Amino acid sequence: MRDQRADALAQILVRYSTGVKKGDVCVIQSTTTAEPLVQAVYEEVLRAGGLPVMQLTTEGAGSAFYELASEEQLDWIPPTSTWTAENADVRIAIMADANARELSSVDPKRQTRHARARKPLMETSMRRAAAGEYRWNVTLFPTHAYASEAGMSLARYEDFYYAACLATDEEPVTAWQRQSDEVRRLAEWIEGREEVRIVAPNGTDITLNVSERTFVPCVGEHNMPDGEFFTGPIEDSASGEVAFSFPSVYGGREVAGVRLRFEEGKVVDASAERGEDFLIETLDTDEGARRLGELGIGTNYGIATGTKEILLDEKIGGTVHMAVGMSYPETGGINDSAVHWDMVCDLRQGGSITVDGVELQRDGRFVV
Repeated sequence: MRDQRADALAQILVRYSTGVKKGDVCVIQSTTTAEPLVQAVYEEVLRAGGLPVMQLTTEGAGSAFYELASEEQLDWIPPTSTWTAENADVRIAIMADANARELSSVDPKRQTRHARARKPLMETSMRRAAAGEYRWNVTLFPTHAYASEAGMSLARYEDFYYAACLATDEEPVTAWQRQSDEVRRLAEWIEGREEVRIVAPNGTDITLNVSERTFVPCVGEHNMPDGEFFTGPIEDSASGEVAFSFPSVYGGREVAGVRLRFEEGKVVDASAERGEDFLIETLDTDEGARRLGELGIGTNYGIATGTKEILLDEKIGGTVHMAVGMSYPETGGINDSAVHWDMVCDLRQGGSITVDGVELQRDGRFVV
């Protein structure tokens, strides 16, 4: 019997997050591991009158690709992927790793090469989304791999995850609308201001310029779970140093203890306690990979601990996250890259966010 919380999450994704309506072409992307949630989403799309398109891969396909693909195959983009980016009305992507370390032994040069080849897809998707032509959402299906990374049993992780998605609410489709007021208020408060300074006891002290940039409140449309507001900083403005608090998994590889130093917006020094070679290789993907494409401020206090999954960790109330690489066009950001890598800094133990000299947050709690 299918978990009723998966059915509730499917309702949120289809009816609220992406607002599927009659005639919408809706691409559902996942792996066979997520079959219960994929099936629930498929059924909800049909009920909404949408036109579902399944794009499923098997467990192990990712590691096999990087192990066996020739250079020509690394550069090749399947026509179905191009079609989705250019034509789909809706895309719902469901992550469902069966092995969170599947790509740990892959040569990072092969990953960055494939990322560069896929850059046009990311550009097209972001452009169409910013223009309102394309609705998308990324979520995950609880697996033993995610539970293990978070240090939980699968049953406990399922409870944690579905609650974070508000899938346990009595009226799940409207739950995120009822939770959105505070995020919108904070985004409106910071809009139109100029300088953001972030300080934390781990040596973080970084200043960014956000003047004339748009802050986007995130209330469940693009990520599930959600809870943040974000923008694209002025590309040459980042100055100072940031130490990221939680391990970060990018491209199937874990990097921990990351520290970046910025001058005139560019990473001029980078180190990591684990995975440093992969970090440097990724930062060297292209010119834009060493500049910030996003500053986000987490607002979801229902997520309290790091899980090594950025979809969750970047939403933790009392944290900020910064992404090197591509900006989201709707923020006004113009940084161009094949990379978009979010990393999280915890401010709950002595950290602060100051905006134009006014304290926005202290010790992880908003004070405005």
